[in-house]
Amino acid sequence: VQLVESGGALVQPGGSLRLSCAASGFTFASHYMSWYRQAPGKAREFVAGITSAGGSIYSTDSVKGRFTISRDNAKNTVYLQMNNLKPEDTAVYYCKVTYRVDYWGQGTQVTVSS
Repeated sequence: VQLVESGGALVQPGGSLRLSCAASGFTFASHYMSWYRQAPGKAREFVAGITSAGGSIYSTDSVKGRFTISRDNAKNTVYLQMNNLKPEDTAVYYCKVTYRVDYWGQGTQVTVSS
């Protein structure tokens, strides 16, 4: 199993980014996928998840309406569209799949700062 995140960057408050997570080594279309983030000095936290059928859930009101999780099963990729970014969104973002055990990507850094 391999998960490779990309798309992180330095962005100004109010900006947008789209993170991607390319997956391999398992039947992507059959698995729930999720995004987590970890800010400096804080525990890793759930951000959003998407079922194999495309149903989505979001962690808190702080990201609802700003973040959108989606997936392209033909490309074995899950996305996180992040709009109206805030400094408190600064973190390393990880994708995760549970395939017998939990697998994580290496993470991609998102920094929101002026």
